[in-house]
Amino acid sequence: MNLILKCSMVLLLMFGLVLDAAAGPVDTPAPNVDDTCPVCGMFVAKYPAWVATVRYQDGHLHHFDGAKDLYKYLRDLPRWAPGHRHEDIQTIAVTEYYTLTRIDAREAWFVIGSDVLGPMGHELIPLETLEDAEEFMRDHQGVRILRQDEVTTELLEKLDQGVFE
Repeated sequence: MNLILKCSMVLLLMFGLVLDAAAGPVDTPAPNVDDTCPVCGMFVAKYPAWVATVRYQDGHLHHFDGAKDLYKYLRDLPRWAPGHRHEDIQTIAVTEYYTLTRIDAREAWFVIGSDVLGPMGHELIPLETLEDAEEFMRDHQGVRILRQDEVTTELLEKLDQGVFE
């Protein structure tokens, strides 16, 4: 094979792997029956449609009973997980509302202010695409669509109070 053909094949393979990683679900283990949310203490396995998971590079897992508690954890890691560092996080997964598959939280769209409540009340509803988020907003009277970087500690506190700005 000539060099151009080899390089083209390598680039196509790399591009294909990137597409697969971005498009597919995130593989995270399900919580055990005795796993509790580090933020609220609830047994996470009781709420499989809401599970969120942080996996560290060493394989250590923390499971949550919803995206809201996941982001409380991430926004104040020293409080909820002393000794853990953001740099050591390998995967952040949330359960997608429609498909109930785990998706990368960093790529998810979140709807707030809807008529759908999670285990801890008003919740960040994770969706895989903007189109799904827009459809969910129409169907469930959502107030706002967010990305991960828009989820602040203040927003989470307001969500707990039922305030959706």
